[in-house]
Amino acid sequence: MPEFARVSIPRPQSGRPQLNSGPLPPGSQRDRTIAAYGRLVRRRLVLLLVLLGASVLALGFDISTGPSALPLREVWDGLFFPGRLDLPAVTIIRDVRLPMALMALLVGAALSLAGAEMQTILDNPLASPFTLGVSSAASFGAALGIVLGLGLPGLGGDWIVPVNAFACAFGSVLLLEALARGRAAGTQGIILFGIALVFTFNAAVALLQFVASQEALSQLVFWTMGALGRATWESVAVLAAVCALAFPFSLRAANAMTAMRLGEDRARSFGVDVRRLRFFSLLRISALAGTSVAFVGTIGFVGLVGPHIARLLLGEDHRFLLPASILTGALIMSLASVASKLIVPGVLLPVGIVTSMIGVPVFLALILRRPDRV
Repeated sequence: MPEFARVSIPRPQSGRPQLNSGPLPPGSQRDRTIAAYGRLVRRRLVLLLVLLGASVLALGFDISTGPSALPLREVWDGLFFPGRLDLPAVTIIRDVRLPMALMALLVGAALSLAGAEMQTILDNPLASPFTLGVSSAASFGAALGIVLGLGLPGLGGDWIVPVNAFACAFGSVLLLEALARGRAAGTQGIILFGIALVFTFNAAVALLQFVASQEALSQLVFWTMGALGRATWESVAVLAAVCALAFPFSLRAANAMTAMRLGEDRARSFGVDVRRLRFFSLLRISALAGTSVAFVGTIGFVGLVGPHIARLLLGEDHRFLLPASILTGALIMSLASVASKLIVPGVLLPVGIVTSMIGVPVFLALILRRPDRV
């Protein structure tokens, strides 16, 4: 019996028992536990604020970097006091750099949140939209529009490629969801099926590249590298709307996802409807990843590395892990956008190349440092 559970019950001459507290009252341990939990929550909130501040600073640096260097003071004036600057500087800040910088934040947040949810519901640390075929399916949809000109009727030329990419990405996730609802399919079966989708769509894209014209081939190759240069205010508004709709539902399911980390059986014992949770999570993943890849192309490693960094910082409580994944992914993409402008002076590299260059060593460092958490 624990020390704090012992009580002595001496019997006085009156015959009535009297309770004397033992050496460690039960309330003291409870108070220490509550105090320790309060400190943990405060620490996690501070880390979230630090990530938020770092993301805002990265956004400012992203806007200020480029072929025509602009100091942060001019960026501030261009955003909030445009009358203080000349028209070319205002145009560069508001119409060129700001949409690209906001798109980087939104894409990083969306892909990282999608990766965090996918890793939880599939109970696999290597699960992400990039590794389970969502990005490959989007590339196939884009290839259909670029090489063959196929798309939904009535769409303008600027929307054929993103709509095709989104439709194919959404369809791939629906295939994963249909397999997840099957009685005989477990998480390992879903992962293997996702890997099969990667190879299938990659082969289909290679076939389209083989029959493509020189101009279409160059457009397709550039699209698959992932680039923020095609960002417009319309695409930023669409992705922002998707994120605004998906984020609250993800946070609402945070407690159920935390229970899922203990295993499906334990989650069911807590009253979690595992199939329903997985179904709606996959729908959110398809919307977030499909829309992101549709507008900027294939972006690797953000959805894989971002959640792991957030997990190392804040643990498995999804009430904090999901917001941290959002902020971590946004920070990674903003820094990658800045690096894409600075690696080769005067040249804007595709951001997908930069994320892969950064993501591989970061992921290897995470594995070597904490192999039990990745």
